[in-house]
Amino acid sequence: MLQRNVIERSPIDVASARALLIVSLAAFSALCVVTRAPMADVLVYRAEGAAVANGTDLYGFTVTRWRLPATYPPFAALLFVPTTWLPLVALKPAFVAGNVALLAALVRLSCRLADLPAKAPAVCAATALALWLEPVFQTVLFGQINLAVAVLILWDLTRPTGARGKGIALGIAAGVKLTPALFIAYLLLRGRRREAATAGSAFAGTVLLGALLLPAASVDFWTRRLYETGRVGKVWIVDNQSLQGLVARALREPSPGLAWALPAAAVACTGLWLARRAPQDRWGILLTATTALLVCPISWSHHWVWCVPLITVLYAERRLRLAAAVTAVFTARTLWLVPHQGTLDLRLPWQQQLLASPYALLGLALLGATLLDHRNRLSDGPGSWSERGSRPRAAPSAGCGPPR
Repeated sequence: MLQRNVIERSPIDVASARALLIVSLAAFSALCVVTRAPMADVLVYRAEGAAVANGTDLYGFTVTRWRLPATYPPFAALLFVPTTWLPLVALKPAFVAGNVALLAALVRLSCRLADLPAKAPAVCAATALALWLEPVFQTVLFGQINLAVAVLILWDLTRPTGARGKGIALGIAAGVKLTPALFIAYLLLRGRRREAATAGSAFAGTVLLGALLLPAASVDFWTRRLYETGRVGKVWIVDNQSLQGLVARALREPSPGLAWALPAAAVACTGLWLARRAPQDRWGILLTATTALLVCPISWSHHWVWCVPLITVLYAERRLRLAAAVTAVFTARTLWLVPHQGTLDLRLPWQQQLLASPYALLGLALLGATLLDHRNRLSDGPGSWSERGSRPRAAPSAGCGPPR
């Protein structure tokens, strides 16, 4: 109680919070200029929008010197058409500004998930610091849409029970990136059938809309491109922080096959079971997000923007040391410190494996700790760390780390 009173009597100064955000954005912008950041994903999205607008083959092009193709469903390409309305010199700053705004929204929603007061100065300061968490930094630097997807999901799932149209935003998110569909299974397992049905219908609507407006592209994607994992990227490079990436590097096998598929199935079942049994919905959501990131064939490091709500919840539950440790993992960028040029990712010595797969290992540790905690609760009764609520506190802090 004393600590809470100290926090309430020492609010973050509005001017200081704004100054921190300005400095953070200025430093980020300067780094982009110095490194000549190409924002490659923006170029891919723009090319997808142009393919739709011009009626050309959506999955037949590659752009940038990395020869990046379109990998999202046709529905996502429809949403990218407006990116063709601006010249690149204006589009790139627009993506940066939009992602920073989405980061602020994610911080607010994370506070709502954690039952923390989302006061403007604290949100502003947390946004300035969270920008330098490696997954967030990469997302903004590349011009990715991870923050938009996370905001859609978290906004929908933290709305009041029975809210009109609850589930639609989740279904739209699944229509853009597919992996959020695991949250529909989560809703079903939690007995929230109406929300699951709404989300499923919204997802089906995105598929139908894509089929109506882009029939050829839809047939191509759902019958062929969806199953071409190699089209997305090499599963064994350190960029991939999924379970498959971890297994491929550990076994030094580019295509781990059943050595990945069987553990992935076990992780999926365990993660969803734990999410269903979670005493608090906040942990159910976080466990589902972690499970989705682990079992997805490819989860690039910038997909792990769910570190923001995870750190927030740990902070709210007063597990400050654990929150600091998780923040350190998402700040240290150890995956970029190991040799990763060419095929060096597949020849890492054992002592570098931990550094190469920090997010996947953290996700597995979270599931393992939750499973152990569940067993302890069954034997010892309530009062475990995942059941402990917290009184409102300030927003979380973040770290930094430049991209690969």
